[in-house]
Amino acid sequence: MSVSRRDLLRRQFDLTWSLFEYHLERLEPGDFLWEPAPHCWTVRRTADGTWVPDWAETEPDPVPVPTVGWLSWHIGWWWGTALDHARGRTPRERTEVVWPGDGGAAVAWLRGLREEWTAALDGLADADLDATAPFPWQGDPAYTVADMVAWVNSELMKNVAEIGQLRLLRAASRT
Repeated sequence: MSVSRRDLLRRQFDLTWSLFEYHLERLEPGDFLWEPAPHCWTVRRTADGTWVPDWAETEPDPVPVPTVGWLSWHIGWWWGTALDHARGRTPRERTEVVWPGDGGAAVAWLRGLREEWTAALDGLADADLDATAPFPWQGDPAYTVADMVAWVNSELMKNVAEIGQLRLLRAASRT
């Protein structure tokens, strides 16, 4: 039985998303801003009420431990940018992507990105997967849209594991 590349990538995405849902359904409001270590990155409310992430143009050493809030912002930023490229829209700047402000809103935001991403995936023919990837390699002809989709799946899988581990560590620290 032959499976198209798009269908294989979609199956991989759906598996990753099902693992994410397992954690999204179990996150508690306090999980999002829980700081698991003294040296961490989170999202912070500014004087005007918006939420912005900690950020450095050059990755610090050691790398700060992210909070669930920061990771959810990070997913929204890179995934939204991938969607902008996939849809032919001008991608938003990192500084234009703000965290929604609480756990429930962040979960709804991520689920909305999932809906938009699956619609984009479902609209791809196998021939579309051979086009040069617009992101994250900035049009490098060595990478295709199929590579971009695989990258989204991989990046999401990594971030899902990080969020799951933070959720489990917080739960374990309270017992």
